[in-house]
Amino acid sequence: MNYAKIAIGVLLALSVSRLIPHPPNFTSLIALSFYIPAIFGIKFIPVVVLSFFLTDIIIGLHSTLLFTWGSVILIGFLGNKFKINFSFRVTGSLLGALVFFIVTNFGVWLTGSYGYTLSGLVNCYILAIPFFGYSLISTLIFSVAIETLIYFYTLRTKNYLN
Repeated sequence: MNYAKIAIGVLLALSVSRLIPHPPNFTSLIALSFYIPAIFGIKFIPVVVLSFFLTDIIIGLHSTLLFTWGSVILIGFLGNKFKINFSFRVTGSLLGALVFFIVTNFGVWLTGSYGYTLSGLVNCYILAIPFFGYSLISTLIFSVAIETLIYFYTLRTKNYLN
């Protein structure tokens, strides 16, 4: 499969999950940020970030973009380290949700919305816990969906070769 086809597929998958009505933070973003580089290589991290950027143009640009996009990059590199097997990949994708939570909420705190105090930082993270729950659940669901696709693709390829 060539780079352009994969890039279009990533854009479509990410766009659908971000643009249809959904609970806050319930998208395929973290799972795709993790699995695309894990499956196809880290050269696809820019594709995920570009897809994220294009959907952000439609949804609306905000002051923490560098933190959200930066977390996507970190998650992509994490995906490259956790691609060993099913357990590692699912664990890695859930760690990706944690990375997203930590990095993006630190960015929110830096905007000054909660005050530049330790109390403000703690409050920022505490108030974001419900969003983290949605991120964890969606990451797990999309990771299992991607793992199912990987399983059937591998099974089909093995049967084709035999």
